[in-house]
Amino acid sequence: MKFTLSWLKEHLDTDATLDEIVTKLTMIGLEVESVEDPAKKFAPFKVVEVISAVQHPNADRLRVCMVNTGEGAPIQIVCGAPNARGGMKAVLGTPGTYIPAKNITLSVGKIRGVESHGMLISGAEVEFSDDHDGIIEMPADAPIGKPFAEVLGLNDPVIEINLTPNRADCTAVSGIARDLGATGIGKYLERTPKSVKGTFPCPVQVKLDFGSTPSLCPGFALRLVRGVKNGPSPEWLQKRLTAIGLRPINALVDITNFMTFDRGRPLHVFDARKVHGNLTVRRAKAGEELLALDGKTYKLDESICVIADEKGVESLAGIMGGELSGCDETTTDVLIESALWEPINIAQTGRKLGINSDARYRFERGVDPNFMVPGLELATQLVLDLCGGEPSENVVVGGAHVDDRPIEFPVDEVKRLAGLDVSLTEMKRILGHLGFFVAGSGKTVKVAVPSWRADVEGKADIVEEIVRIVGVDEVPLTPFERGDAPRKPVLTTIQNRTRKAKRALAARALAEAVTWSFIAKPQAELFGGGQPELALANPIASDLSDMRPSLIPGLVAALQRNVDRGLPDVGLFEVGQIFKGDQPEDQFIAAAGLRHGLSRGTGIGRTWIKDGVEADTFDAKADALAVLAAAGAPMQALQIVPGGPAWLHPGRSGTIQMGPKNVFGYFGELHPRALEALKADGPIVGFEVILDRIPEPKAKPTRAKPLLEISPFQPVSRDFAFLVDSSVKADDVVRAAQNADKKLITGVTVFDVYEGKGVEPGKKSLAIAVTIQPRDKTMTDQEIDALASKVVADVTKRTGGTLRA
Repeated sequence: MKFTLSWLKEHLDTDATLDEIVTKLTMIGLEVESVEDPAKKFAPFKVVEVISAVQHPNADRLRVCMVNTGEGAPIQIVCGAPNARGGMKAVLGTPGTYIPAKNITLSVGKIRGVESHGMLISGAEVEFSDDHDGIIEMPADAPIGKPFAEVLGLNDPVIEINLTPNRADCTAVSGIARDLGATGIGKYLERTPKSVKGTFPCPVQVKLDFGSTPSLCPGFALRLVRGVKNGPSPEWLQKRLTAIGLRPINALVDITNFMTFDRGRPLHVFDARKVHGNLTVRRAKAGEELLALDGKTYKLDESICVIADEKGVESLAGIMGGELSGCDETTTDVLIESALWEPINIAQTGRKLGINSDARYRFERGVDPNFMVPGLELATQLVLDLCGGEPSENVVVGGAHVDDRPIEFPVDEVKRLAGLDVSLTEMKRILGHLGFFVAGSGKTVKVAVPSWRADVEGKADIVEEIVRIVGVDEVPLTPFERGDAPRKPVLTTIQNRTRKAKRALAARALAEAVTWSFIAKPQAELFGGGQPELALANPIASDLSDMRPSLIPGLVAALQRNVDRGLPDVGLFEVGQIFKGDQPEDQFIAAAGLRHGLSRGTGIGRTWIKDGVEADTFDAKADALAVLAAAGAPMQALQIVPGGPAWLHPGRSGTIQMGPKNVFGYFGELHPRALEALKADGPIVGFEVILDRIPEPKAKPTRAKPLLEISPFQPVSRDFAFLVDSSVKADDVVRAAQNADKKLITGVTVFDVYEGKGVEPGKKSLAIAVTIQPRDKTMTDQEIDALASKVVADVTKRTGGTLRA
């Protein structure tokens, strides 16, 4: 929301400085985004008089000008403008002055052999106007030496505030002034529009026709002004619109733009001669189109509210008018429309058609319903003042007024919620200046909410109004009661897992990537997605049409882009959302990683301390297990079984699970067919695990860490080699050995697998190292041998293996 300081002061009587106003705006919740002060911007450019302008001796299109600056002797300027001549008043930039449009700083120089001590300025060069054909011509009575902006009245600061969506009332300069007036920085000037008496009945009638569907137009007011003379708007109005970035068009259109920003009341004007018969406010019909004022043709449907005459659609209700009924310099009879629209429908229509207009911005937030008719009266008066004419009587259909919304407000609510001691008298003063009406003097009062504050719904909202005017900086610092109970964790379980997973993967020499949550439909189908409910209704690109069922496709695309740019040894990971359906329970947090080339867990690329071995399935397995361990998965209970989904190589992949019904994820080498579909160069190894499937940790009686237990006794290691069937999994042997004594046996690792000479066909030799850690005393040989015998017995019982001789 932009406005000028002088515009604000038309609604606020104040002597406050610009800095004081800007500070106060931010303090009351109307955050100031920027302040553009033309007085500072244009200060270096002064009014001068061109004494003479003679032909340059070495250039046909240049003139040598002698210029009176008002200080000392005249200076010499070389100028190429066709309108430079003796006796005129112009604008000068002296050496050392920055020229914004050219991005240069002036200096004394020679142009075709003639010295020049500055530059006579065009409007475009200082971004004052679009005129670059000649230098600025100042009025003949302009005082020499004065800043040209001051002479032309261009030194009005422009303030831009960042509005929150609930403050629809502050989309108007008058609303901003009202808020400032409540702070005491000035007095708000109430400018209630006066009624304009119509001299004849309006010949155009209006009908609201929504059939059996909900009405999209609560109220509509219309008036005809005949005999107007449309043309350029006056200078004061043009300057006001230009200052906030709007282009003046003609008086009738400029009045509607002025009303939009001055009072937050968007209006629309129709050329009455171009309107056929009466107007109907209705839903558009399928197949209807409208050529709008922005020159674009929009296709409409039944969800869009329109204003139509007897021939068809004339306007997109609350958003933009039609080109065919627009007002121009030939307009002599004008219809002025002031209406109310359903905010949600306006927002939906604007989003559907891709139109962002000043009218939509206000209507989708909610305009003051009680100002519908007064706004029409004010606009009519402006038309009569600027364009003349004769007004008709008003035509009003629907609701033109809403009742006040009283709220029972306990006076001590301010103290309870904000800790501020504010007297009832001060509360009444603040609320009264903001437009609220307060009745009563006891512990509870009644507060009537003004029609322009639809965002105020309850007691807390009223407290907020009082606090922001008194000053948030006045709220006392009050610590929270800690209580006797221990503090609850701030992060949820999944948030903790996400952070720990990222750290674990970064520690394994993988770089984090953030990819799109959308992928192409063929890729989605390859990874188990592609359901109709996961297709986007309005994708931002044709190859981003479906919600991703896996992180792998996006990571593969990112990895391949690195490979294509000469970085073959790349490892990437991502922790993010995947979608198996359109229900909340079908959305999961997954962690995935990929490796290509010489990207290993110990580092990336070739070095002198290790050989150039490419990443393989076991690197991906280590990555997956590292993530699960960091996220708190029960590592002792995990099972790893061969194989995985179709996008993984069947002989070089595995599944990590805790029983067949709880699959945590997969790892392995990507299948060649998957690489071909993803247009990637292999081999690529990777993994994906779903963090949501890790069981919740068991509740602990205390948050204190358990005592560190370090046995003072020497651990013992024993090696065993078992002959087992070739189909026996190494994991089964490891688990059998661990279960022999879970307290004493602290580690079991496989260090050799052999098949071949000396081992009968269908068998394999599998060797394990078992670490035994005594707890209470040093173990005797007999105790160690007894435990070793139990290991052999348990492995034999579970796997059918025998101890190899």
